[in-house]
Amino acid sequence: MQPTFVLVHGAFANSFSFAPLQAELGLLGHRSVAVDLPGHGFQATFTHAYQAPQDPTGLASAPGSIKGVTLADNVAHLIGTLERAKRNGSVILVAHSRGGATVTAAANARPDLIDRLVYVSAWAPVDLDVNDYYLEPEMATVDTAALAAALAGNPADLGLLRVNFRTADPDAITAFKMALFADGTDEQFLTFLNTFQPDENLDVGGSADRAQAPTWGRIPKTYIRLADDKSLPLALQDRLIREGNQLTPDNPYDVRTLEGSHLKWLVDPAPAARILGELATLPPRPLRD
Repeated sequence: MQPTFVLVHGAFANSFSFAPLQAELGLLGHRSVAVDLPGHGFQATFTHAYQAPQDPTGLASAPGSIKGVTLADNVAHLIGTLERAKRNGSVILVAHSRGGATVTAAANARPDLIDRLVYVSAWAPVDLDVNDYYLEPEMATVDTAALAAALAGNPADLGLLRVNFRTADPDAITAFKMALFADGTDEQFLTFLNTFQPDENLDVGGSADRAQAPTWGRIPKTYIRLADDKSLPLALQDRLIREGNQLTPDNPYDVRTLEGSHLKWLVDPAPAARILGELATLPPRPLRD
């Protein structure tokens, strides 16, 4: 039977961003499911203060549905989807960006539900917690000030991260584009930016959520590097691959590379769909006892 691709989005994103990729996969004959993690998609909060003309005071204080959502909530939700998908045959679990933290923790908990892991420039923490990697040399080129400049409200007070992606500040918009989609047109970038939701949860997990050799390490895994990614630099992607291989030397990553930025593969999905299609033809490797 054809495997089911289960697609997990990154920060501030949702299942909508996978629509072009799912269309391409479908035209190649593949089945896929795009997940909305808790507080995402139609569960997201878009306040009236976020609409034009914006109300900065209201935007900085309005409650959000994602407040209190934890990585454990994400994992539980994803596992429910994987259990249903697994009834139809093998499952290839695909993560992008921050979604990798959820996928890694889910693989620790239920390796029996996953036939292959695929990280597309995604977090697969091994030696450090996700937040701690930001202090490492491989992340020195990341412009975290761009996100901070567009923050709406105090995360400690709101209990969530809120970013004003509808800002009209040209410097902020330029910084976002350089970080996420420098190789796209301005029109493509603004279209993608308008699929983002303003709120994200604060919890990216701790040491217990890093990749674990007895569980996560039993699953065949692929890492698709994005060569021109500025928000998760290639040096950091390569470090995550290296650490994963050191953790499970008998089950190393199958490594592929796509040209392009953090978002390019979602806007121009044909190359990524071809790689995923190739992975669907690989013979599944049984989980080790």
